[in-house]
Amino acid sequence: MQKMRLLDKRTLVIAVVAVVAALALLGYLLRGSGKSAEFRTVQVKRGDLQATISATGTVEPEEVVDIGAQVAGKIVTFGKDKQGKPVDYGSVVEAGMVLAQIDDALYAADAASAKAQLAQAKAAVQKAQADLGQMQAKLFQTERDWERARKLGPSDALSQTDYDASRSAFEVAKANVAVGQAAIVQAQGAVSQAEANLRRALQNLSYCTIISPVKGVIIDRRVNIGQTVVASLNAPSLFLLAKDLKRLQVWVSVNEADIGHIHPGQAVTFTVDAFPGEVFEGEVGKVRLNATMTQNVVTYTVEIITDNSSGKLLPYLTANVTFIVGERKHVLLVPNAALRWTPTSEQVVGEFRESFKKAKERAAPDQAKPAAKAGKPSMPRGLVWVPQGNLVRPVQVTLGLSDGSLMEVESAELQEGTPLVVGENGSRPAGQPAPGGSPFTPQIFKKPANGK
Repeated sequence: MQKMRLLDKRTLVIAVVAVVAALALLGYLLRGSGKSAEFRTVQVKRGDLQATISATGTVEPEEVVDIGAQVAGKIVTFGKDKQGKPVDYGSVVEAGMVLAQIDDALYAADAASAKAQLAQAKAAVQKAQADLGQMQAKLFQTERDWERARKLGPSDALSQTDYDASRSAFEVAKANVAVGQAAIVQAQGAVSQAEANLRRALQNLSYCTIISPVKGVIIDRRVNIGQTVVASLNAPSLFLLAKDLKRLQVWVSVNEADIGHIHPGQAVTFTVDAFPGEVFEGEVGKVRLNATMTQNVVTYTVEIITDNSSGKLLPYLTANVTFIVGERKHVLLVPNAALRWTPTSEQVVGEFRESFKKAKERAAPDQAKPAAKAGKPSMPRGLVWVPQGNLVRPVQVTLGLSDGSLMEVESAELQEGTPLVVGENGSRPAGQPAPGGSPFTPQIFKKPANGK
């Protein structure tokens, strides 16, 4: 009885070893013949494709006014917004509203002094005019005396001395009239200068009242009450005002490799972290030509215009932008992996094997040759592989748009549902260890590299 059990156990062990050996031999023969049915395939499908370019940008107001001060002084008060509250961050203001008041004591004194100087200049004009009147009266008297002296001439009735004195008095009176007229012109010039000084003083006085030049929203208030602003070569900035927050821009940095696909009017979608899951729409307004280089990477700033009638978007939010480069409807789509996969010569169907070998031999030299013919560019072409039993056969396709994972293709040999090879299931080149295995592990039934 014990011998019978031992014989049964030995028979079972021998049977198991025989099955394992048979399976190993079968795998060896299949591997040696280069044929394997273990292809990973994906079916061609028909659908819609959208090619896009992704970038990051910042939401910016479409038009921003930087309101500064042209005079120096201390901020005394702030104005009132449309709600009657002191001007602050987010205040809505109309054009002409007072935003802030600078201490105007010095400028009011300058204006009063300019007014006094103007009054003094005008009084000087009146005095000069009165002096001219006296000089003209003197001229009239001396002119009459000279006419009488000239009629009498030097004689017994009029001595030579009196004759000369009359003539000299006339000439002096005439010269005095000319001096009086010049004095009036000079006094009038002083009046004009005083008026200009007064206008300048009044203008500086008006600059103490900071007024909103346009209707908008206060984005930034950069001063506080009691703070002294100093205007010298540069005007200090007091408020940053956005003219219209219902229309915003997104400034996006686009890599030079993608800028050729961007054009004004192009549709754009973007999201912001403040409203996850909500997609906003816009369009390209302008591509700025002043490129910037950072670590040898050239980028261009693209302005995107978007509507913000809802008021959700706030200035300076970070936007994740997607430019829509192209769209295709109801086209054949294949995975990009199917275009990248290449079989070995032994895996190709016999009728294509020789041409496949020759194509591989020509590939390297042909890649180095430049295009010799000019003219209308042809559409790019590629190869996909269709399984045929344990082998594969090539199918040439015309390539279209790609979204990074799927590619639009055209081919008379492909239709929806056609399987394409994208890889092999668990296969590896003969003689190479399994992924993660040690190269020093003995390989059971390993076929020699020379195939013998």
